[in-house]
Amino acid sequence: MLTPAQHQRLNRLRWTAFAVVGGAYILAFFHRFAPAAIAGDLQQAFAIQATALGSLSAMYFYVYTLMQLPTGVLADTLGPRRIVAAGGVLAGLGSLLFGLAETFAWASAGRLLVGLGVSVTFIAMLKLNAAWFSERKFGAVTGLTLLMGNLGSLLAASPLAWALGWVTWREIFIFAGFLSLLLAGLAWWLVRDNPTEMGLPSPRELEGKAAHAAHEGHWFDGVLVVARNRLTWPGFFLNLGVSGSLFAFAGLWAIPYLMQAHGWSREFAAFHTTLLLGAFAVGAFLIGAGSDRIGYRKPVILAACALYVLTWLPLVLGWSLAPGWSHALFFAMGLGASGFTLSWAAAKEVNRHALSGTATALVNTGAFLGAAILQPLAGWVIERHGLPAGVQLLAAAALLGTLAAFTLKETRCRYLGNL
Repeated sequence: MLTPAQHQRLNRLRWTAFAVVGGAYILAFFHRFAPAAIAGDLQQAFAIQATALGSLSAMYFYVYTLMQLPTGVLADTLGPRRIVAAGGVLAGLGSLLFGLAETFAWASAGRLLVGLGVSVTFIAMLKLNAAWFSERKFGAVTGLTLLMGNLGSLLAASPLAWALGWVTWREIFIFAGFLSLLLAGLAWWLVRDNPTEMGLPSPRELEGKAAHAAHEGHWFDGVLVVARNRLTWPGFFLNLGVSGSLFAFAGLWAIPYLMQAHGWSREFAAFHTTLLLGAFAVGAFLIGAGSDRIGYRKPVILAACALYVLTWLPLVLGWSLAPGWSHALFFAMGLGASGFTLSWAAAKEVNRHALSGTATALVNTGAFLGAAILQPLAGWVIERHGLPAGVQLLAAAALLGTLAAFTLKETRCRYLGNL
């Protein structure tokens, strides 16, 4: 049992780590979705067309995708504190470079560096959540993580469109760069990898259970264990289609599509992406908490993702989007898309606790591989066949990802076996 002073200390350290790394995660989401609001500004600044714009935006996702598995390994070996601090420095420098870039090449380099820096944040956050919180609360805490992170996506929509009336997009990214450097310093100073570093028991030990066994052997052996586990892969393909289509649409093509296909202003279109991402944030929290409460993962994922697929139909069929109806549609799309966020909990629970970083990273790779493929691919399709064809491509990806969810293993919100 903990003394009152120890309990207070445990809570302070737990929520300090959550707040600092969560702040970095807000910035990661902001960078992920900001190109949608400044798409026209970027095309004008660098004299580029849709395919090049898609490639510039996807530069973030290219390096983010490549870094997911290494990030999982680093989180399991070096620990989340070190990689969050280092990533914050890289992201800060990349944001400064992006804001100051005078050519397309330098802008791409800055965007790539941002992607490299922020690529470590989410997996580090999941590793911290697994270390500091009870496993029965993992879904809820991860949902709260996404709710917090999505503040960044909300800032990248309507607030960013409003701010562009007062400052330039360059000034915004320069400010974001300095903020990232500040958060990197706070992570190094305040965050600790787990309670045992501070002489405190783990949440599992507080529940009267034996601590999870550490991974023995080379880090590559751990990667092979996770990759050879066939139960890991359904979450990867779920993320590839559902998350990839969401990031490609909300992160780049939604606002241009709504402006051109429906004649909306940038501000009105941006409000719809704000609504979508806000619903996604709230949905991720509610779905995570609800899943923990009822003790099931798979039915919740399937119900939410089915809703997400259905919301694509009015866009694919070219229906008129009257105000009110359009707001409800985008809100439902965000709620449905949040279903894929339970895939990280499911991946963690079908692998050993010591390899939770590697397992969640492998599944999360699918999300950013999907976005890295779909953003420029949609641009290529749009240039040749028009915006409706690009929307159809993203809807098809959403459907395929949802079908993959049927092969998930139900974990009942617990590690399977003696993991």
